[in-house]
Amino acid sequence: MTEEAKHRKSQAAPAVSVVGPGDGETIVLGPTRMRVLEDGSHTGHRLAIAESVLAPHTQGPPQHRHAQHDEGFYILSGTVRFTVGDQEYDATTGTLVMVPPGTPHTFANQTDQPAVMLSTFTPDMYVQYFRDLQDVLTDGRPLTPQANSDAMHRYATEPAVDFT
Repeated sequence: MTEEAKHRKSQAAPAVSVVGPGDGETIVLGPTRMRVLEDGSHTGHRLAIAESVLAPHTQGPPQHRHAQHDEGFYILSGTVRFTVGDQEYDATTGTLVMVPPGTPHTFANQTDQPAVMLSTFTPDMYVQYFRDLQDVLTDGRPLTPQANSDAMHRYATEPAVDFT
């Protein structure tokens, strides 16, 4: 192989990432099971994607704001209640909810059926937040509001205390 060919090969596009059914990293946070499909390592950290299953009657995180990333939620099945500031939206199967930086929001499954949603994080930084929360639970520590807030702050996120 010539030097020029070696140089072209080293500059080739990144490999395609394929995550099949049942593959991906699993994060368990109480009654919520998250499957990380892309943690940013294949997208230059521009995008992360996760599938979350919310058990019936599952409350989500406290209402919060992200300073540096957009968050998207596409409802694959069930109904998810989104609270944005003081407004509530019931997102059913096929609904997309996009939350820009600075917007207070939370979500919950208030129904008797599981809900499944696909979430995007741009950039990818927030996936590590979920890993940090799982570490707290795995270590046997309680997931207190302070522990949650501390984890949020590491990823440019804060509780929306004006809507708690």
